[in-house]
Amino acid sequence: MGPARWLALGGLLALAGLLEGRLVRKEEAGFGECNRFFYAGTPPAGLAAAAHVKICQRSEGAERFATLYSTRDRIPVYSAFRAAHPAPLGAEQRWLVEPQIDDPSSSLEEVTDEADATSSVNNLGSKQALNADYLGSDYQTGQLYPFSLSSDPHTATFTLTNAAPMTPSFQKQWYLTLNSLMDLALSPQCGNGEELYILTGAVPSDLKVKDKVTIPEFVWLAACCAVPGGGWAMGFVKHTRDGDVIEDVMVKELEKLLPFNPQLFQDNCGEMEQDTEKMKKILEMVNQVQDEERRVHTEGASRTPSSTRSTRSALLPPETSGEKSSLLGKLLGFIATPFIKLCQLIYCLAIGILKYTVYFVWYVTKQVTYGLESCLYRLGSATISYFLAIGEELASIPWKVLKVMVRITRAILRILCCLLKVVCRVLGLPVRVLVDVATFPVYTVGAVPIVCRDIAVGLGGIISLLFDTAFGTMGGIFQVLFTVCKRIGFKITSDNPGEL
Repeated sequence: MGPARWLALGGLLALAGLLEGRLVRKEEAGFGECNRFFYAGTPPAGLAAAAHVKICQRSEGAERFATLYSTRDRIPVYSAFRAAHPAPLGAEQRWLVEPQIDDPSSSLEEVTDEADATSSVNNLGSKQALNADYLGSDYQTGQLYPFSLSSDPHTATFTLTNAAPMTPSFQKQWYLTLNSLMDLALSPQCGNGEELYILTGAVPSDLKVKDKVTIPEFVWLAACCAVPGGGWAMGFVKHTRDGDVIEDVMVKELEKLLPFNPQLFQDNCGEMEQDTEKMKKILEMVNQVQDEERRVHTEGASRTPSSTRSTRSALLPPETSGEKSSLLGKLLGFIATPFIKLCQLIYCLAIGILKYTVYFVWYVTKQVTYGLESCLYRLGSATISYFLAIGEELASIPWKVLKVMVRITRAILRILCCLLKVVCRVLGLPVRVLVDVATFPVYTVGAVPIVCRDIAVGLGGIISLLFDTAFGTMGGIFQVLFTVCKRIGFKITSDNPGEL
């Protein structure tokens, strides 16, 4: 559904038919049959209060959505529903009340018109808002779960337990924003919304309408996609000040903004298995929705002076007949009209081209900015991972040094153990052996000179013996020769005495 269809609704379109509403007993766990509108069948935790009433909103015998209603502020704390489906158009708006909030003993078990409940319900309006509380004020009944997002062909969402005070401009912006978020960002990224769980709520301020119905400080939306392997969770906040655009926040950040710091989705909507790529695509579409909000607000502000001038010109008196243009002026005007229209067309084309050029430049700038942000994010992630790895290594150094010291100490202890074993073995030997071993070096060193002397004497004796032998041998030889020669010479003398 586009914005034009929203404008055709005129803020709200009504439906005809009967609606059943049932208060959930306090002793019941959750919202009874309406637990199916919550992720994992579990309502938000941490919002229990004495003034909060749980309502399972029913229509035509079927559950449509769930509401936690504050009887103190007379506005809903939140409404919970599943994926949005556009409702049919053309029904009459009819706001209903819940009789059992004011009178638990009432025989009316279905929501009904305020006029029908006046005579049969005791203390009607003591704990819930009525149509009369909005009459004559600047506020309208704004649905937290808008009818335009409901698949209910009846008036399930047109109950005052699903409404909070909103200004007409804010109400229109709230419905437009919800429609754009659902159509462009949330449903397309969650399997067309079949597993999409939505919570819409209001946070009360200190202001009240007629000192009865609390005016919200801001309204919020939390979405949980439970698609296996591709789920995600997102939160949105829109302040009731005019001109404020919807803000995207993480669900945990949204929980910190709400009273009592509740947990909106069990296990934070499967936080460990969420698809970050889908969340990035959702944020891109949310940026477009925010830009559209700013553009609509700017155009609305720029149209205000012109409409004022038109109103004032309508109050001026009509021109007199003397001031009417002549026939020649009419002829010239008839001739000049095509040229004027042509100039206006060229002007409109130039303005349109310029506008779309600016839009294109803005889109390219945003894409470049997103690319730079992605690069910086990846660079930052890599840098953090690098420093974390270095930090882990530095942190492990003391442990490694301690392990080395333990090993060295163990080795030293082993060496000492071996030395003790050796000492024990040594002490176990006889004393005589130890004395001999101890005195062996002394005797050895003392015997060295004696041995050397004996060796020298032996060598001298050998040399002397050699000399004696040599001289004795030579003397014997000379003695033999002398004896032989002597004998020969004596014989010659005896044979030849005369010659001799």
